[in-house]
Amino acid sequence: MASSTTPAAGKAPPALLDLTIDNITPNTVRINSQSSDARLTYLMARLVSHLHDFARETRLSSDEWMAAIGFLIGCGQISNDVRNEFILLSDVLGLSLLVDNINHPKPPLGTEGSVLGPFHTHDAPTLPNGSSMTSDPEGEPMLAICTVKDTHGNPVAGVKIDIWETDSSGHYDVQHADRGDPSERCVMESDEQGRFWFKAIKPVPYPIPHDGPVGKLLQMLSRHCWRPAHVHFMFGKQGWDQLVTALYLRGDPYETSDAVFGVKQSLIIDLGKVDKTTAEAYGVAEGAWLLKHDFVLTTQEETEKLRDQLAVDALRKLGLRLKLVDHLPVPDLD
Repeated sequence: MASSTTPAAGKAPPALLDLTIDNITPNTVRINSQSSDARLTYLMARLVSHLHDFARETRLSSDEWMAAIGFLIGCGQISNDVRNEFILLSDVLGLSLLVDNINHPKPPLGTEGSVLGPFHTHDAPTLPNGSSMTSDPEGEPMLAICTVKDTHGNPVAGVKIDIWETDSSGHYDVQHADRGDPSERCVMESDEQGRFWFKAIKPVPYPIPHDGPVGKLLQMLSRHCWRPAHVHFMFGKQGWDQLVTALYLRGDPYETSDAVFGVKQSLIIDLGKVDKTTAEAYGVAEGAWLLKHDFVLTTQEETEKLRDQLAVDALRKLGLRLKLVDHLPVPDLD
């Protein structure tokens, strides 16, 4: 049996002759259309079409093309296990947020998503509710008291919650050369009432890594590299749509110019102060910062239904004749 990535036995590939500016695109699409994977064929056809149109519309020069190739090589060379320059590039181009919005649409009551960022790790310690995830003595103490509910207001128990933020100097633990145990990050689980609470520090604004190709690009574009103060959260449970989000502090100087486009109005919060009763109940100092928030998850079924409807509407507006297979558009050839 022929592989889906090679022409069927005895079948010659399409002939490619006398290729020009005008006919290179349909010929490239045609030779890329031999796979039995309809989704791959569609993705490659649209990618090639848009790339070629970009080159034609901008009259892309050879020097610019080589500079772009060098830029991508540089992104790969500076990336490692704890720094992904390609995610950073996707973030500053607005692509990360766009893809998240397409794949994880939220009904009016659902908590909106935000960008994952390049500094989530898989080595955060799992801690019981009430624990401290910080080892930074310079940070301003903060107590976070949160709940996880469904769109009907019912608590959702047993949700795995990844939480991470920078230290008081504006650096994630993985950015320190002498990093030891993970710090300013943890994993928790919501209790039977959908609650989780932890001790951390008040988040601070910080610059995204700007010593690499992405930083140089921002400089060329006269853009700053700063993110407003925030705490990251990622929620996961079987049967529920994964939520990657963050909470941002109101009044931050970079609230309306986040370098990676992560801020949404519904995710901007005000911090309070811990009163005497709360201090005694949670074992923290009176007067510490207080973050309180109710997160609302949507089921996988709810999200898929909404995503499919939005996809159908968007494709219809574009005049594309497509159908959905496994919730993804492919050409409708029937």
